[in-house]
Order: sequence, then structure tokens, then C-alpha cells
Amino acid sequence: MTNSETNTPAATVLGTIGTVLWCIQLIPQIIYNWRRKDTTGLPSIMMFLWAASGVPFGIYFVVQDSNIPVQVQPHVFMLFALISFLQTLYYPPQKWPLWKVMVVLVVCVAVFAGIEVGCIIPFERLYDDGVTWPVTLVGVIAAVLLGVGLLPPYFELWKRNGQVVGINFIFLTIDSLGALFSIFSLVAQHGDLDILGCVLYIVVLALELGIFSSHIIWMLRTRKARKALKAQESQTENENDAQDEEKQLGLGTGNELQESNHTTDADNINGDENGDEIIDISGENIPDNDKKDQSPKTDNDTNPPQIEDAKN
Repeated sequence: MTNSETNTPAATVLGTIGTVLWCIQLIPQIIYNWRRKDTTGLPSIMMFLWAASGVPFGIYFVVQDSNIPVQVQPHVFMLFALISFLQTLYYPPQKWPLWKVMVVLVVCVAVFAGIEVGCIIPFERLYDDGVTWPVTLVGVIAAVLLGVGLLPPYFELWKRNGQVVGINFIFLTIDSLGALFSIFSLVAQHGDLDILGCVLYIVVLALELGIFSSHIIWMLRTRKARKALKAQESQTENENDAQDEEKQLGLGTGNELQESNHTTDADNINGDENGDEIIDISGENIPDNDKKDQSPKTDNDTNPPQIEDAKN
């Protein structure tokens, strides 16, 4: 009985669900990288190894003639992992120029496609003849690449005391569910259980649950410190708002005082019209009754003795 005959409706449905989840799993991560324009905390080697693992994944499931959704799954996974890998090269902290990123893309696609096509054709003939060890070896390689690809995030977790940075949790959730439904799909098939296929997905599920657990533990361990920091930030923000309000009130009072001074000066200048006093330049107040005595003096007033001496 061939593997095509082992595919049951339940296996196909479960495999389809797993494929759909894996088709969209990395989209949240890709959008997350694009919005942040930064991939700090997301290891490049992780995404490259995931993209590379899609090659033996594809060889393994195509040669074994697994249900169609499971055959499509690794190729979709490889595509999105490759896009995310290129993002880690283009965005900070690496910031490669675009032309280098495009060269890497062309080389990766050519190498991956060449290896897969070059292995599927001869391995199918061997598998039909009962020689299964090459396919088993390819499956082991896929499992190793997949598992090793999830180790670099643990190094990032260690550097940050368990905190997850740069990895989108929606992506992790969808990826874990995709692996889970793929396991159910393999279990639902007739015949012998595909142990190695289950191991491939169990590795993904276990390591991703480890990432979830690490961040949850970090949140529980640092909840008091984060709460105190949040309260301190709130207090600082309130103080800054109060200072800004005081500055605005002070500025408004100063303007009012300045306008009041201008009004007082105008009233004083026009005092001769509205009251009994005017302001002299020297600052002395001169009554209106004495205005007539302030007429300019003539030469006759200033030098009368000299005129009298001349007559004598």
C-alpha cells in the first residue's frame, strides 16, 4: 500500500489546516520587521537555517508521497523564512545594501531549487525499489536544521535574562498551531505512523513552547521591578506636565503684567487731558497752575546789569 492510499479525509483536512497556518505564520513577523525597520533580537542564522530546512523537508515529504498539504507546507515555510532572513540582512543591526541582499536572494533560490530537484528524482526511484535510508537521512538533516535553527533565539534569551525581543508572538502562536495540526495529520493517516515526520514537528513545537515559557517566566520574575519602573515613569511624566503648566501660567502672568505696565504708561502720558498733572521728562510733577510760569527766558531777563553799565 502506497502512501497515497494511506491518506484519509481526516489526515487531509488536518494537513490542510496545518498548511494554512504555516502559510501565514511568518507574515506577522515579516510585517513586524517592516514596521519596526529593525530586526534586533531576531537572529539571521535562525531564519537562514529555517529556509534551508525547507529543502530536505520538501524532499522527504515529496519522495514519501505524503498528502498534498504536507508536501506544500515546507515550500511555503521556506519562502517566508527566506523573506524574513533577507529582512534581517537589510534592516538594522546589519544594514546590508539592497544589491547585496538581492544577490543573496538569487543565490539561495538557485541553490535550494537545484538541491531539491537533484535529490527528488533519484530518491524516488530508490524509494520505490525499497531503499529507504536516503530519505530517512534527508529527514534527519531536516530535523537537525529545524532544531538548530531554533537554538539562536535561546542565546538571545540568555543575553536578555529570558526576555523575548524582536520575535513576534503572533508568529510563534501560529507556527506552533501549524506544527500541532501537522502532527495530527500524520497521526490520522492509515498504516504505520511516520515517526520521523512527527519528530520534525514536535521539535518545532517543543522549542517554541520553550520560548513562550522563557518570556512568561521573565515577566513573572520582573513584575515588581517593571511595576516600580512604570510608576516612576508615570510620576516623572506628571512632574513634567506640572512644570509645563507652571511655565505656561508664569508666561501668562508676565504678559498680563507687561500689558498692565503699558496701560499705566499710556494713562500717565495722557494725564493732562484726564487730570491735573502732566509728567515732566525729569520725572517731576508740575501743577497745571504753574505751566504759565515756565515760559522761556529772554536775553533781557538774563543780562540786565550789563545793559546798565553800558549806559553809565
